[in-house]
Amino acid sequence: MELALDLTGRAVLVVGDADPVRRIVARSAASGAVVDVRTPGVALQWMRAIPVARTPGSVPPAVVVWAADAHPLREAVLAAARALGALVAEERPLAPTPRGHVTLVGGGPGEPDLVTVAGRRALADADVVLHDRLGPRDHVAALAPGATFVDVGKTPGHHAVPQRDIERIMLEHAARGRRVVRLKGGDPFVFGRGGEEVLACRAAGVPITVVPGITSAIAVPAEAGVPVTHREVARAFTVLSGHVPFSEDELRHLVGLGGTIVVLMGIGTVHHTMAGLRRHGMSADVPVVFLERGYTPEQRTVLTTLGGADRAVALEGVRSPAVIVIGEVVRLARDAAAVDGMAADLAQAGVLAQAEVPARVGVSG
Repeated sequence: MELALDLTGRAVLVVGDADPVRRIVARSAASGAVVDVRTPGVALQWMRAIPVARTPGSVPPAVVVWAADAHPLREAVLAAARALGALVAEERPLAPTPRGHVTLVGGGPGEPDLVTVAGRRALADADVVLHDRLGPRDHVAALAPGATFVDVGKTPGHHAVPQRDIERIMLEHAARGRRVVRLKGGDPFVFGRGGEEVLACRAAGVPITVVPGITSAIAVPAEAGVPVTHREVARAFTVLSGHVPFSEDELRHLVGLGGTIVVLMGIGTVHHTMAGLRRHGMSADVPVVFLERGYTPEQRTVLTTLGGADRAVALEGVRSPAVIVIGEVVRLARDAAAVDGMAADLAQAGVLAQAEVPARVGVSG
């Protein structure tokens, strides 16, 4: 069971050596606590000397955090803490890292609750966090209190920090013995260039750990009620990067493969994609959904069909970042009735944006 304690202005004693407990100290200080760090022997002597009357200058701690691993004074220190009425907690200290360490963390689609336990643990221990523009960036400070943050985010068509420079910064911090977290949106190995960063660390002899994340290719459609596979509807799904136009061979194979098509980073090439799929035989009434800014307060869902996608994008002003889902599974979205009516609307009117068929093709936030 986890309890949220208000430590503002409260005395917290962390028992352990200064360097291994630095992240624990940072987290406590970030919550507003007044933090004191003492080795086990000094902590025990100090707590035993606190007068029963609790005179000024001898204020007992509200919380005692044991962070010294196996130590012969552990039981004595915890007993002294309980005798003073302090809450007792135990945390693992950081192991020394003379060569530094990099952890590649998939931050998921942006909702902080979807960061894995392993990812949260790595962030809590981080000295430096290199983060992108996607993922849980607005909540990183709470997940990694006391860490130094470096924004290396990219926007479509503009890489403020080139990939090679990102790798250089990461390795420079690690060379100083720091714990570096490279935080990415989604999963680091799904169009995240995570493989390149792993290779850079291996070449430099820097230890690296990979913490998978929840990819937006699955999570964002799921949040809108769209499963990428569904029994008797789609038994396969293909995830593609749309940042450059698909070749004619790729478009032909996508149509022939069937199943669900999920396109990430595809708004810039959406007209080419939709026209190409139709050119290679995909029906114009295949449902399409644009899932814009998933897991943010600005989240928006635009339902349409392959034949009406261009017009829907223009009328609704769909922008990046957005996940595009093409296939029959879109009919399983929350507004299923609206999707079911789209084929008839297409046959009657030719297009499908909300502005033309407000009762059936919907835009939701």
